[in-house]
Amino acid sequence: MTTQPTGLTIMVIDDSSTIRRSAEIFLTQAGYRVVLAEDGFDALAKINDHQPSLVFCDILMPRLDGYQTCALIKKSAKFHATPVIMLSSKDGLFDRARGAMVGSSAYLTKPFSKDSLLAAVRDHAQGRTDAAA
Repeated sequence: MTTQPTGLTIMVIDDSSTIRRSAEIFLTQAGYRVVLAEDGFDALAKINDHQPSLVFCDILMPRLDGYQTCALIKKSAKFHATPVIMLSSKDGLFDRARGAMVGSSAYLTKPFSKDSLLAAVRDHAQGRTDAAA
């Protein structure tokens, strides 16, 4: 039985099982509920059932890439306010700009550390009290 002090559900979309597993371990240890998806289609099939508070989305994926997936999430009336953080092994200005254009909240370079992943959650998760409002 795990305790979820935060009550937040976080979705991780990545075609790499290693990245998915790392993120799942880091987030579960921090008390978050984690939903994993292998690609954009998998994520879109699961998002309604789990209603995540935050989504981490890889950019380079087969079938539906991260930019397309993010754009579809943002076009949804139900999830348009859900923060999407792009994951990529490339740390380029173009990738960051393209991510921002489709509505991503932030950009995290892979491989990420536990600290950088949890900091991104703290910075962008909904339902938190925001002192800088």
